[in-house]
Amino acid sequence: MRLLSLMMLFSSLIILSGCASNKIQMDIKKDTFGKAGNGRQVDIYTLTNANGIQVRITNYGAVVQSLIVPDRDGKYEDVVLGYDKLEDYLKDSPYFGAIVGRYGNRIAKGKFTLDGVEYTLATNNGANHLHGGLTGLDKVVWDAKPVKKENEVGVELTCLSKDGEEGYPGNLQSTVVYTLNNANELHIEYTSSTDKATPVNLTHHGYFNLSGNCKTDILSHEIWINADYFTPVDEGLIPTGELRSVKGTPMNLAIPAVIGAGINEDDRQLKYGLGYDHNWVLNDVDGTMKLQASLYEPVSGRMMEVYTVEPGLQFYSGNFLDGSNVGKSGKEYKHRYGLCLETQHYPDSPNKPEFPSTVLRPGETYHTKTIYKFTVK
Repeated sequence: MRLLSLMMLFSSLIILSGCASNKIQMDIKKDTFGKAGNGRQVDIYTLTNANGIQVRITNYGAVVQSLIVPDRDGKYEDVVLGYDKLEDYLKDSPYFGAIVGRYGNRIAKGKFTLDGVEYTLATNNGANHLHGGLTGLDKVVWDAKPVKKENEVGVELTCLSKDGEEGYPGNLQSTVVYTLNNANELHIEYTSSTDKATPVNLTHHGYFNLSGNCKTDILSHEIWINADYFTPVDEGLIPTGELRSVKGTPMNLAIPAVIGAGINEDDRQLKYGLGYDHNWVLNDVDGTMKLQASLYEPVSGRMMEVYTVEPGLQFYSGNFLDGSNVGKSGKEYKHRYGLCLETQHYPDSPNKPEFPSTVLRPGETYHTKTIYKFTVK
């Protein structure tokens, strides 16, 4: 009997030892991703947390190339759109997973006046300036280094946007730090400084699809945005300057709604955007981090919560995806197969003095942060 007990104890120790050896270790790994058009080497960093969530980030455009999270049954799948190869990002990417700027979103007619001086920017969206212009921060190679602390791993990326690039004044030095922690949160922290007054509005342009590996479009996802108002737009998707109530409109996402339920309503704003492509005016903004939006996919049970200090959130429902972008594993990214939730200041703020200011001046520090938190229900 005593021998049997000792054998059972020994077996238990072996099992426990095996479990310990199989425990996932928080880790960061660097690999070569290719070469940019200027011949500069591009790397990709793989971040893994203790729960098995994995994020791959490349220093080309500070792009989140993949984000692998579990469903309610523990199946791990990719929930962002992107490409397997650097060459495809270089050739044709609608900002998949990139940091965009120095001004995310649109500036009307590519012009603004600051301190009495009119500046003319590159126009790359019809008559308007979009996401930093022809060669914004999404199309440059950032300097990168790994970050590892207790219970989190990450990548710190830095770049210099020189005075006059894309028409902007000032040398803008920017740092973006991505960190993944064991609470299944992807943190994105932005810091910038300048030597001349300039508008700054950096954001992350990730395309999400929580079905996993883009099994379906995003129309069955349920979305919630903590906003009582939005900024209506004209035909060129430039805000009119009005803050309009969402009540009684398909823009009312303050109560969780299925995206497909309202996206095709006979509404002028939806017609202008070919669906949702608007800025929501977030409630209770006071400079502190708050839960301001969530996304839920009912089949997989995956849920994503969005925390931010920013005053606005652009919800874009992938209206311009048409299957011509062939992504990871040969997947065609069809109409509305991905959506963006971009934390930001309002579009065209440099031309709208009634909007919160985006002007950064010498001696000041631009600092903002967003968190994407992943759970299941």
